Amino acid sequence: MSLLPRTAEEFSSAEYWEKFFKKRGEKAFEWYGDYNKLCGVLHKYIKMQDKVLVVGCGNSELSEQMYDVGYKHLTNIDISETVVNNMNQRNAERRPGLTFHQVDATKTPYEDASYQAALDKGTLDAMASEEEGALARNMLTEVGRVLSVGGRYVCVTLAQESVIKLAVEHFVQLGWAVRLHCLQEENRTEEDSFALPVFVLVCTKFRQPMPTPILEMCLGEDGAPVRHTHVSELLSAVREHQAYSVLRKRLRTNTDANSNLSLTLCHAKTGLPRYTLTIQDSPPGAKVPRANQFAVFIVPQGSETAWLYSSGEGRRQLAASANFRRLVIVSMHRNQEYTDMQAVQSELSPVVMDLAPPGMPANHQVPFLSVGGDLGWREEVSRGVSQLSGEYCVENVKGEDGELYRRLVFLSNAALVQSESRLVSSNTATSQKRKNKRKAKASAASAAPAASSTSMTVDSGFLCCAHHEVMVACLAMLGVGMPQNKDIPVSVLLVGLGGGGLPQFLRDFMPNVTIEVVELDPVVLEVAKQWFGFQPDDRLTVTLGDGLERICALEKEGLFILNLACRDPALRKSVLERVSGVFPTILSRKIEEEINEVLLCSRGEKETSDATHILPSLNQAAKNLQSALCSSGTEPSRRPHIDIAELLKDLRIV
Repeated sequence: MSLLPRTAEEFSSAEYWEKFFKKRGEKAFEWYGDYNKLCGVLHKYIKMQDKVLVVGCGNSELSEQMYDVGYKHLTNIDISETVVNNMNQRNAERRPGLTFHQVDATKTPYEDASYQAALDKGTLDAMASEEEGALARNMLTEVGRVLSVGGRYVCVTLAQESVIKLAVEHFVQLGWAVRLHCLQEENRTEEDSFALPVFVLVCTKFRQPMPTPILEMCLGEDGAPVRHTHVSELLSAVREHQAYSVLRKRLRTNTDANSNLSLTLCHAKTGLPRYTLTIQDSPPGAKVPRANQFAVFIVPQGSETAWLYSSGEGRRQLAASANFRRLVIVSMHRNQEYTDMQAVQSELSPVVMDLAPPGMPANHQVPFLSVGGDLGWREEVSRGVSQLSGEYCVENVKGEDGELYRRLVFLSNAALVQSESRLVSSNTATSQKRKNKRKAKASAASAAPAASSTSMTVDSGFLCCAHHEVMVACLAMLGVGMPQNKDIPVSVLLVGLGGGGLPQFLRDFMPNVTIEVVELDPVVLEVAKQWFGFQPDDRLTVTLGDGLERICALEKEGLFILNLACRDPALRKSVLERVSGVFPTILSRKIEEEINEVLLCSRGEKETSDATHILPSLNQAAKNLQSALCSSGTEPSRRPHIDIAELLKDLRIV
C-alpha cells in the first residue's frame, strides 16, 4: 500500500501524514473501527448509565450501535448542519432517544462537569491540523470543562505523532492520568486490509492534579499497562507499535529473499533491547518441502557478529541450509538474562507467529533451531566510557568451537567486535585445549565454561582475525626469518591498537622486530593492558597520537600493508588507484566470507604483470618465517597458531 511508511521514523514526519490524509479517501474512518472492534475498550471505560458527549459524531454508525446495546444517554454533536439533519432523520423512528445537535466542539452550551465521558472517534485527528493545533487545544479544554471528576475522555485515533503529543501533553499539564491502548487487527491476512493500528487514548480527570505524570501503554483491550516516565517514551512506544504493524502486514502478504526485514523486541519492564529478529525468506523457485513452512533459529550468545548471522549473504546461506520457506533468525542482547532454550521459546512463541509467511496453516508447528541445543554463553567483565569512542564493554564469550574468547565492543556499534583474543588456562595452553575438547564431547548442551574465566589468560599466539594473520604472513616479503637476515633488525609501525593482539604477537614471536603502535585513544591503551595481556616494553612501544601524521613523517621505504574493508566496488577502485600512485606493486589477499581484503604494497618497480616472478619466491620465504616464528616462543606452552604458506598461497597481483 502506498500509504505505508518504510521506517518507524516516518511516523514522526509531517510530510508522511499530510500525504496520508490527502489519500485516505471517503472510507477512511472505517479504519478507526466499528463498535465490534471498539466495544471491549468502550465498555471498560464508559458505563451504560454514563452521560456521554460524542464529539464530532459525523455520520459514523458508532453512536447508533452503542444506543442499540444499551447506551441511552448519548449527546451527539457535530459542526456540520447537513450531517446533523441526516443523522436525526435516519434515527427518528428506530431510535427516538438518540439525538444529534449542531454544536461547535470548542464552544459547547453544556454546564461544567455535566458529563461522565466524552467520546471522540477521529475528531482530534481532523482538528489537530487546523490553525497549528489551536483548534484541537480549544476542543480539549472544552472537553475538560464539561467532564466531571473521574470522567474520561476516550479518543479513537491513528496516533499521528504531532496529534497524540498535543493531546497527551495537554492532559499531563492538567494532572490527568493518560493511558493508550493499541488495538491490533486480529486474523486479517487479506492484502487490502489496513496495516496501521488504531489507538484508544483514555484520559481520566482527577480532583487534584497528579504530582507526577501517569503515562501508560496497553497492548490490546486487556493488555497489562506498561508505565512510562516521560511523554517522549510513550510516543516512542507508539511509533514502535505502528512500525511493527506495518512490518507484520508486509510479512503476511508477501515474501522477499532480499528484504532483510528486522525488528527489536524490548524488555517489558526496563525497555532495554532483548531480542533482534531478522526475517530471511527462501528465494523464488527454491525447492522447499511442504512441511518446512516456518522456523526460528536462535543465534548463540556471542555469535551474533559472525558472518553467518550478521551479513545478508550469510543469513541467506543459513536459510538455504535450514531449507525453510521463512526463517526467523533471533539474536540475544547484552545485559539480559536468558534461563534456557525452553524459556526463550516460550517467550518468543506468541510473537513469532505474527511473522509467519502468507498462507501458512493456523495449526502449523514452528520448530526452534539452534547450534548444539544451547543458548551460548556471555560474561561482561568490564565496562567504561571513552571520550573519543563512547561507551564500551569487555566481555568473555564461548565460541561455537567450545573455546573461550575475550572481546572489546564499542556500544555505539554493538554489532561490530573491535578486538578479540582467545583465552587459555593460566597453567598451559595445551592442557586447556584438551579440557575444552573433552568438555565439548561430554556435554554439548552445557553453555557455561567449566573453568572460571578469572583463571584464564590471553593466548598471544592465537590471532582471531584472519586479516591479522595475513598481515603477519606478508612480512615474509621482507625476508624475515631467512638465515642471511637473522641479524638485520626490522621496524614495524602499526596504526591502531585495539586489544593489542597483533602487535603482541609480533613482539612475542617475530625475531629482531621492534614495533611502534600509534593509538589515538588513551582509554584503548589501558583496556589492552588490563584485559588483553598487552605488555609494552623496549621492543613494543605505544605512541598516543594521530596515525596519519606519524605515517607522513616516515621515509617512504619498505612495505605498506593495508586492510581494506569496502563493500562499494567504485570506492575500492578509487582506493587502489590512489595507492598504486605511490606503490607500483600491489598484491591482494581477500578474506573468505568477509569484506576484508589485505593489500601488500611495495615501492619496487612493477616489472611483471603476472605472479611468475613474485609469488614463487614467497614459498621459501614463508617456510623460513614459519620456522623463525616457531623457534621464537619463550614459553613451551605458547606457540604461534599460524600457517604462513597457507595464508600466502592465495595472493594475487592487482
